Amino acid sequence: MRKIIIAGNWKMNNTIEEARRLVAGLLEHKVLGKVEIVVAPPFTAIHAVAAAVTGSDIQVAAQNLYWEESGAFTGEVSPQMILEAGAAWVIIGHSERRQLFGETGETVNKRINAALKEGLKPIVCVGETLEEREAGKTFDVLNTQLEEGLAGLGAKDMDAVSLAYEPVWAIGTGKTATSGQADEAHRKIREKIAAMFDNDTAAGIRILYGGSVKPSNALELLSCENVDGALVGGASLKAEDFTAIIKAGEEAS
Repeated sequence: MRKIIIAGNWKMNNTIEEARRLVAGLLEHKVLGKVEIVVAPPFTAIHAVAAAVTGSDIQVAAQNLYWEESGAFTGEVSPQMILEAGAAWVIIGHSERRQLFGETGETVNKRINAALKEGLKPIVCVGETLEEREAGKTFDVLNTQLEEGLAGLGAKDMDAVSLAYEPVWAIGTGKTATSGQADEAHRKIREKIAAMFDNDTAAGIRILYGGSVKPSNALELLSCENVDGALVGGASLKAEDFTAIIKAGEEAS
């Protein structure tokens, strides 16, 4: 059985004090330990959040990283810095990074390799735009993103990698892929992983769904055969909503 991951991507939200309050709210709710819980605060709040969740079921992720250890890379953060701040996970290749900040398959690949080298666990995002879906290119886009992002990795490397399918047209729009659309995309991703690596890797890799996940649709999505978790945006900023999604994950487990 693949253990469900419920990951909250806070994006550019929450000061350090706001982050502490949000985590305090999460810690008030009792969870069963049946799912992995990850929160991704902005870089400035990673250390405070990591300190606040010490000894709990909540783990911490960074929202991005750079592939060099140090140097003249103004504004970037290295894997070592992320680890020192207290994160064990990192989100890589989010659609907003691809669309707004020029991420490519090549730079996603460099980031994945840098994360794995330092022992960080990557959540690698893939997904199509509305135009690509309407043109019937969804699976071509996903295959290309997987081929480019995971190029050069071996099956053993994939033990530490999770994937997130995030249809770009469903992120922050209120639109959500139907459970059928989500499960189909996840199944196609799993088939691609089998072709790139092997059947065992495909069977074991966890694929999260990201795209307007909220308490009202979480259980239906998480109950799909090939959906192994959720990468939650806006709903992760409210302790009550995020906890409800965690509980949906526990129910679906």
